[in-house]
Amino acid sequence: MTTFVKLKDKMTKENVARAIFAAFAAFSILAVFAIVFFLLYKSFPAFRQIGFFNFLFGGTWSPTNPSLDVPDRFGILPMIAGSVVLTLTSVSLGGVLAIFTAVFIVYYCPKKIKPVFNQLVNLLAGIPSIVYGYFGLTFLMPLLVQLFHVPQAYGLVSSTVILSIMLVPTIASITKNSLESVPMNYYEGALALGCTKNQTVFKVCLPAAKNGILAAMILGVGRAVGETMAVQFLVGSGDNYPGLFLPFRTMTSSIVLEMGYADEILHKPALIAIGFILLLFILAINLCLAAVKRNNSISGNKLFNRKIRESENAVSHYSWHKTGSLQDVLWILSCAVSLLVALSLLFIVFFVLIKGVSGLDFNFLFGKSGNAQVTLAPAFLSTGMVILLSLAISLPLGIGAAIFLSEYAKKGSRFVKTINLFIDTLSGVPSVVFGLFGMVFFGNILHIGINLLNGSLTLSLIVLPTIIRSTEQSLTEVPDSMREASYALGASKVRTIFKVVLPQALSGMITSVILSVGRIVSESAALIYTAGAVAYMPQSYLSRGATLSVMMWFFNSADGIENAPSKCFATAAILIVLVLILNILVTVVEKYFRKRSNK
Repeated sequence: MTTFVKLKDKMTKENVARAIFAAFAAFSILAVFAIVFFLLYKSFPAFRQIGFFNFLFGGTWSPTNPSLDVPDRFGILPMIAGSVVLTLTSVSLGGVLAIFTAVFIVYYCPKKIKPVFNQLVNLLAGIPSIVYGYFGLTFLMPLLVQLFHVPQAYGLVSSTVILSIMLVPTIASITKNSLESVPMNYYEGALALGCTKNQTVFKVCLPAAKNGILAAMILGVGRAVGETMAVQFLVGSGDNYPGLFLPFRTMTSSIVLEMGYADEILHKPALIAIGFILLLFILAINLCLAAVKRNNSISGNKLFNRKIRESENAVSHYSWHKTGSLQDVLWILSCAVSLLVALSLLFIVFFVLIKGVSGLDFNFLFGKSGNAQVTLAPAFLSTGMVILLSLAISLPLGIGAAIFLSEYAKKGSRFVKTINLFIDTLSGVPSVVFGLFGMVFFGNILHIGINLLNGSLTLSLIVLPTIIRSTEQSLTEVPDSMREASYALGASKVRTIFKVVLPQALSGMITSVILSVGRIVSESAALIYTAGAVAYMPQSYLSRGATLSVMMWFFNSADGIENAPSKCFATAAILIVLVLILNILVTVVEKYFRKRSNK
């Protein structure tokens, strides 16, 4: 009886709310463990029959050739080599472009142009990867064939160029934040010691942000390793090791290419095993990122300190200019690279829009769809249904987790560090791995099947980290004085959160919704084998359905579709217009709430 009374005393509204929010925050831990466990569970038959090391280091992938022994048919070393080489080349090129772009935005971009340039970088990040891939297939590859006089342009060159452009916004945004976090006294002190602006930027501020730049490059590696749809268009389907103009495969492209016809005995488990190996790569990359973040404190740099010590000696102003020619060249490069990035984006957008407008008509957009005539009407409905259900699932979980991290958690505690690590890990999991998990767990184990419900559940996991981080950032920006005033008036913590804090953080929540909608609209790899790729109007969430991005993949891959290239470009144009609208909405929401807070 006494125990029951004590338990009843502890079951207050505050404690129940805290427990619920903590459970929402811990959901990311459960999600990551579930993805790892169920992919390993479905991969185990392949590892058992093939052998883990035979699978990992075998040089032949020929699952449909029964003349070979099982271990000789399933080797993914060429795929691993393809993924690693493509990642290294793309991150090297994209990283250089992104760092120079970030330097230009922070230190050299005129104030009037800066918001426009930031919007261009955001737009670059929002364009669906399948649009990049199709642009590379239809424009870049024919151009490379003409320039280098090769029979075909599948291979490392085309995929590196497109993937490096895709990596620019990811690396540039984090590098930009790191450069903006460098203390102003570093900049002012270097100028006071006689450095030119270019010397200050490239010899003081850029080295001071090295940990943030390293974190950006690691994130770029994770993005490159996990990229699926754009890579699948450009690398080809050869069983070769990577070459400049030689078709090869990556781990992600192999999954997309073969999952549709793989048998359940060994082929499909082997493909899921590829996804598990890919997941291990991503987990290792996230651990490296976590290690970098732990040391990501700006405490000066040796070069800056050396300049301070050298300044104790008599050094003329002229000598600084004399030794600053390299920095002047780097300044010119940063301006040129930024201009190249902006022009590349504008060219891609206008190329797709011009090609796509000719294929748009009312019947294609809203007409009845079937085998004889495929239209986008089912795709619009499927996209809307997936957006609604995914947000209905992920918004409560994400906002609840953000409330716990901002309002209840003890900063620096081991539990909070663990939650943050798993949220970051969940955000870094490739979409194709989410697709495999949705197919395995929701589709097979829970017997939901392949339908819009499965796709919505899978996408809710994909957008969950975005909602958590955006909402948490907005909650932390609410002044503590507002909470204290609410407590002083007698309000409880829960009432303060829902009546005072959340309304003030509304802008962040709206932004997270818009960003999540953009991610859902752009997603394709996670939906092909969870929601389906059909041209029929869905009747319910238990029906198969193709979103706009999946429909674009359907037009390109299905046989017998009339005017398929024109329909691909028309769908791509619609996707770009949607991305533009969502970017404008984010900007408008931020400006509106900024003005309201200033009042």
